Amino acid sequence: MLNKISKKKIKTLGCSISIILSSITSSYAAVIPPDTQLSEKQEIVRNNGAEPASLDVDKVEGNIALNIINDFFDTLVGTDKQGQIIPKLAASWETKDNKTWIFHLRKGIKWSDGTPITAHDVVFSWRRLTNPKTLSPYGSYFVDASVVNAKEVLAGKKKVEELGVKALDDSTLEVRLEKPVGYFLQMLAFSITSPVSKKVVEKYGDKWTQPEFFVSSGAFKLAEWKVNEKIVGVRNPYYWDNKNTVINKVTYLPLSSDISDLNRYLAGEIDITFTIPLESFASLKKNMSSQIHISPILSTYYYQFNNKEPLFKDIRIRQALGLALDRNIIANKVVAQGQIPAYTILPPGIGGFKFKQPDYVSWTQEQRNEKAKQLLNEAGFNKDHPLKFNLVYNSSGLHKKVAIAATSMWKKNLGVIANIQTEEWKVMLENEHQGKFDVVRGGWIGDYNNPMSFFNIFTTNQTNNTSFYSNKDFDNWIRKAGETNKKEDFQHALDIMTKETPIIPVYYYVTAILVKPYIGGYHADLLGMISTKDLYIIKH
Repeated sequence: MLNKISKKKIKTLGCSISIILSSITSSYAAVIPPDTQLSEKQEIVRNNGAEPASLDVDKVEGNIALNIINDFFDTLVGTDKQGQIIPKLAASWETKDNKTWIFHLRKGIKWSDGTPITAHDVVFSWRRLTNPKTLSPYGSYFVDASVVNAKEVLAGKKKVEELGVKALDDSTLEVRLEKPVGYFLQMLAFSITSPVSKKVVEKYGDKWTQPEFFVSSGAFKLAEWKVNEKIVGVRNPYYWDNKNTVINKVTYLPLSSDISDLNRYLAGEIDITFTIPLESFASLKKNMSSQIHISPILSTYYYQFNNKEPLFKDIRIRQALGLALDRNIIANKVVAQGQIPAYTILPPGIGGFKFKQPDYVSWTQEQRNEKAKQLLNEAGFNKDHPLKFNLVYNSSGLHKKVAIAATSMWKKNLGVIANIQTEEWKVMLENEHQGKFDVVRGGWIGDYNNPMSFFNIFTTNQTNNTSFYSNKDFDNWIRKAGETNKKEDFQHALDIMTKETPIIPVYYYVTAILVKPYIGGYHADLLGMISTKDLYIIKH
């Protein structure tokens, strides 16, 4: 996802696999320690950072929408706090060859309007996601998962009915893959695969996400949506695990200002912030350290070139700007909340692999700057004839500070003139997909804990490829790595991407937020997701 997140890699065997829900259901719910006194009022307010572009599962991207989708909808399978696959809407599943999968839905599961959730809903939803008419940012998701005919369906060469998913009956789903995919279950744990109600979507069309029509499958349902003010979710009494949910109401605020976020938290109006202002972090750590929660996530902050633009088709320009960016200063001085300088798109340890880093990682910044000057000069730019472009970021104090630091470095080290521009989240996403930018602030949270989750978005014609990067050798190595899941194949792809520099990795994210001391059950997974149904409010 854009500024998204991922899960632990699960290795499945070639033999039959069946997961029985009764043994592990308890690991996915609010767990309240003995003798804990709960507050009578179980209502929580979370800042969500911006107004989501949509709450339609098949049309969203980025954590702004997916944070809410995660609370309102369930996938067939999920992950527990250890990253292990657990049942959600599916009670069990089996495969003999990692190619044909059979999923058995829970008995009696219902939508928030009380109607049954069926395998037909899942088929409808996955077809809708892959249908090119939907224009989903994740239209390629089941192509990446190697679902039979997904590529042809997305390209409009086959009918959606030919996608390799079929309802064998109301509670049994068959999924056919073109090849064995060992991390397929992890891909299904990502919120974008959540089914939506066939009946409701067909009846109301795009209006189905309005509160009066909205139906969900998760612990909460949509009660109110005041654009640019708040989104309110209330308990879904038909949720299959409602008995283990404690919070009755969750309110999401769209505050993009981290200062406003902090001020309202300090005033007691917010229980969980979206971020922590950089300039306040040191004092908060000194005075309120127990309320600061920092967690590593599989996510990379980067600057993305528009590789279709004539200016940035020149690899020397891309390489020069990448070399002249001092990641150590940005990670350790500008943001300074535990972030790690990034030189490749892949977060450390992803998928259990350790990859070779670019040669210039061992250089001094002065050496990088000299090489950058040489490259830029060869491309026809210097301090007398400066390179000029626009750098866009979405409204945020953090992104502004990083952009100021980056453009200052480029100007000082190379004489480059980069004009910074800010756009609202929804506007920036739309402009990215339309290619209306020079360089734009990007961030990706892996959808699952495997390098493929990061590499796929840079393959040719992938729907999330807003850098418009295209390299046949890279595509071929990604195709091979997806089949073998071997480190050396991933490394080949990584080396190509490092040399080509379609993006400039800046740092690896952590989640740094404030959580009120009376909030129990807090946990952020490797995707950065905080599930409200796992939380509870302690009497205070």
